[in-house]
Amino acid sequence: MIYPMLPTILLLLFTSLTEKPRFVDKSTSNHSVYASNTVPTEESKMEQVYRSLHSDRFSLPKLVSFTEALKGYYSLKEKGIIKKEILTIIDFSISSNAKRLWVINIETGEILFHSLVAHGRNTGEEYASQFSNASESYKSSLGFYATGEIYTGKHGMSMRLDGLEKGVNDNARARGVVMHAADYVSDSFIKNNQRLGRSQGCPAVPAELSKEIINTIQNKSCFFIYHPSRTTVFGSKSIS
Repeated sequence: MIYPMLPTILLLLFTSLTEKPRFVDKSTSNHSVYASNTVPTEESKMEQVYRSLHSDRFSLPKLVSFTEALKGYYSLKEKGIIKKEILTIIDFSISSNAKRLWVINIETGEILFHSLVAHGRNTGEEYASQFSNASESYKSSLGFYATGEIYTGKHGMSMRLDGLEKGVNDNARARGVVMHAADYVSDSFIKNNQRLGRSQGCPAVPAELSKEIINTIQNKSCFFIYHPSRTTVFGSKSIS
């Protein structure tokens, strides 16, 4: 009975001897497990939010100013100091002749406004370089603010700002540093004077945009004024 099965047995034996052994690539397997267990860093999370920003009309802020602003936004939101999903960024490292104010809906990633904005007359000419928290300095103050209430002043519809960083901008309300409209914040002023007009320390915006911007960001949204010197001069300030 064994003879009829002999060819089959020999074929199976030959196949087992000639078949190449299968090896598992442990390096690839381990790499996959490692990659799947990698926890994203805070910086990578911030960059991911930055990459998700979208606008058909406006350019993006710089990554460095956005990530610093976003860190503060999350901290203030967690503490309940700000209530809205709106983040306003002013980047004073940029020429005043260029649009350097952004209003962003963090929840949707939409850039709502991108505008010119003035700095204080003693803060610099075309570029902002000197900042102060002191009254009568006519200088801009850096750092994080909570937007306040709307009122009607000498510039018409205006919005108060509450500085949140001690020694950096916490004197803003007492100084009367507010957002308001100004005719000197315009392309025509730049054309005639080679630079944007300057305020007494207020982040003044174009008259045609002021009401829309103020109505959008008023009442407890995050407002941040960036400049590279902020970290150098003030260090890592706690946000109260």
